[in-house]
Amino acid sequence: MTFDEILKIAPYSLPKEEKEKMLTERLKELTILHQRNCPEYARMLEAVQFDINEIRTCKDLPFLPVRLFKEMNLRSVSQEEIVKTMTSSGTTGQAVSRIYLDRETSSNQQKTMVKIVSEFTGSGRMPMIIIDCPGVIKNRAMFSARGAGILGFSIFGSKKIYALDDDMKMDIAGVQDFLEKYQGRKILLFGFTFMIWQHFYKELLRLKEQGITFDLSNGILIHGGGWKKLISEAVSHDDFHKRLEDVCGLHDIHDYYGMVEQTGCIYMECECGHLHASNFSDVIIRRPLDFSVADPGENGIVQVVSTIPESYPGHSLLTEDEGIVLGEDDCPCGRKGKYFAISGRLKNAEIRGCSDTYAVKF
Repeated sequence: MTFDEILKIAPYSLPKEEKEKMLTERLKELTILHQRNCPEYARMLEAVQFDINEIRTCKDLPFLPVRLFKEMNLRSVSQEEIVKTMTSSGTTGQAVSRIYLDRETSSNQQKTMVKIVSEFTGSGRMPMIIIDCPGVIKNRAMFSARGAGILGFSIFGSKKIYALDDDMKMDIAGVQDFLEKYQGRKILLFGFTFMIWQHFYKELLRLKEQGITFDLSNGILIHGGGWKKLISEAVSHDDFHKRLEDVCGLHDIHDYYGMVEQTGCIYMECECGHLHASNFSDVIIRRPLDFSVADPGENGIVQVVSTIPESYPGHSLLTEDEGIVLGEDDCPCGRKGKYFAISGRLKNAEIRGCSDTYAVKF
């Protein structure tokens, strides 16, 4: 099955059996593609005596540890076909992943983002406030995870402003003018969790105490990038939502889970507070002792699969996150597919979320 065929299917429409059949077919095709075109990947498959004929479901496919992209340059296309190199977030001195994209993979990432996010925001573009600074977008050929996130979500904005200047100070007058100009319209806000908290929420709170208020009750906030720093400050998911609503009326808030190694296939949080796997991807929870598949409700290591990557072997990855599958096909929000929760990072795993790596520097 080609990716164009998958794109024609509504993102959260396939029940378990149909989705597994589609994923297995597509992921087997990608495995063979990368085996033929990425020598390093081929040697890894040879080392584990991989046989495509023994694959019954996508759970049987081999997976790469996500850290491998920090240690090796893995690509399945020629250097001349690379149009973009994406790098993961990292603290000072920490190695970063390098993900090589050709034109088709990059285009498919964007198309997938549009299909997924539109399910939560609607199909129309909206005035957009980016809760970050413009200086993040520098080298358009080599994106950081933070810059890639901003540029990826920017396609949903009709008119855009940055809420922060390059010193990470809130542009109070700019935001006020923007809200006044688009009063009564739906407004999209995007940012990374810690930055929203530190530089936006805290400033709104300070201003409110001085009698200056902002009405964002018509806003839709999408945020992601790690919770480690906020949790250490005793700010829970529910606290984050409640305090933003208290300070500016913002109540339509969606977290998302994603990574630069599988850009496009993000896992959006629904109205019920659950992260959802779309038809373009899936999560598999594995037991740490033997990597067998965990039962629903059982905590384990998160494996992510994606139908997108054709320029690099990133279609089946073992992350350094822990999580739990909460259910499948029966979320009260009505969306089909697995819904799950991230419970934390593996012990001794490096900090990697955009929010958390920024918090360390901050």
